[in-house]
Amino acid sequence: MIRALLLSLALSTTAAAVQADPPRILDVKVRDSGMGWKISVTIEHEDTGWDHYVTGWEVLDEAGNRLAYRELHHPHVAEQPFTRSLHSVTVPDGTRKVYVVAHCSNDGGTSEPYKVKLKR
Repeated sequence: MIRALLLSLALSTTAAAVQADPPRILDVKVRDSGMGWKISVTIEHEDTGWDHYVTGWEVLDEAGNRLAYRELHHPHVAEQPFTRSLHSVTVPDGTRKVYVVAHCSNDGGTSEPYKVKLKR
């Protein structure tokens, strides 16, 4: 299932790349916080303003189900790369890895999925 998701994301990224570079996830840090996970994502993107910027990022399980979403409410033109976090992300028991994908306002462009191993 994750292979189909990754292929779908890769194809949409390729199509979006014709018009603009997609966001690029540089790093993901995860920390078990007891009641969930703190996930911090560092993203690089050529935000140009309100017409073209990173709109958010999501955490997916291996089947492609969304576990969490971090919406970004404004462009980060002068702050590159930038890091934003989510707290208390619930991950089903037994989950060993998740994927993070960033989204862009330009034609729905997406980053390459970034695989993260979870260790308790």
